[in-house]
Amino acid sequence: MRPVAMWAAVAAAAAVVVAVATVIAIFWHQLGASEISLAGWLAMVFGVIVTLALGIGLMALMFISNRRGFDDPGHREG
Repeated sequence: MRPVAMWAAVAAAAAVVVAVATVIAIFWHQLGASEISLAGWLAMVFGVIVTLALGIGLMALMFISNRRGFDDPGHREG
């Protein structure tokens, strides 16, 4: 990839991140004073823990598979 194209892609990605953050900030400000119940907090914590466990578990399986040679190309004999 050419350096100009790379910097253009980085600038575009940064612009998208800034735009999304701005929209989220506007919506959050318009939401006003709202509270999350205890059940909401528990559900959010449970969701974060399950998501992290799934991500860590899948990454661990990928590294184990790579180290044991399961990802190597197959070889035909004969």
